[in-house]
Amino acid sequence: MSAHTEVTTFDGVAGRIDVALDWPAHAPSGWALILHPNPSQGGSRDNKVVTTLARACVQHGLLAVRPNFRGIGQSEGGFDHGKGELLDMAALVEQFRVRYPEIASKPWVMGGFSFGTSIAVQLYAQWQAAGKNLPNIVILTGSAALRFRHGDAKAPEDAMVIHGEDDEVVPLSEVMEWARPIGMPVVVVPEAGHFFHGKLLVLRHLVQTRLKALPAA
Repeated sequence: MSAHTEVTTFDGVAGRIDVALDWPAHAPSGWALILHPNPSQGGSRDNKVVTTLARACVQHGLLAVRPNFRGIGQSEGGFDHGKGELLDMAALVEQFRVRYPEIASKPWVMGGFSFGTSIAVQLYAQWQAAGKNLPNIVILTGSAALRFRHGDAKAPEDAMVIHGEDDEVVPLSEVMEWARPIGMPVVVVPEAGHFFHGKLLVLRHLVQTRLKALPAA
């Protein structure tokens, strides 16, 4: 089998969720859920930061799961400022575990970019409170963890937070405001803006290095 992308659907609260599954060349050693930036501002699963995260995961042997939030691509519904998107992603993960039980039982990663990080940290808090299987690695890029909040938001102490020094959408000072009280380290990429233009190779290298800590399947 060669590496390839499959487009499929899952069921969200507002209807169909349009999902791309990026399969590695061999049987997956785990999986990664990667959440895209603000859909109301053109964000989609094909965003370059999202696909950079996905490629790093696939190269590590993981199945990368890239959903479109509601109202984007073939996903049904409309932008719900994070509330409905949170419900949709929780439903998607439960269905993924049923549809792909063998893969879902292996180590996994949750990554997000911008708006997607807000959904990620709220999902993590929900799963932790419910005693559910938590991701082994959490990667937050261009983090908007203080925005679009509809409940508790948490990240593990060893989460990887990557931010551009010159981020024009989510200022670095805002990320530090979130990270400082919880002692969360932040990896700052010099001269990088929100979308990491010209810095995607740096981003990929950082993610690839972090994935080396993923437990063996």
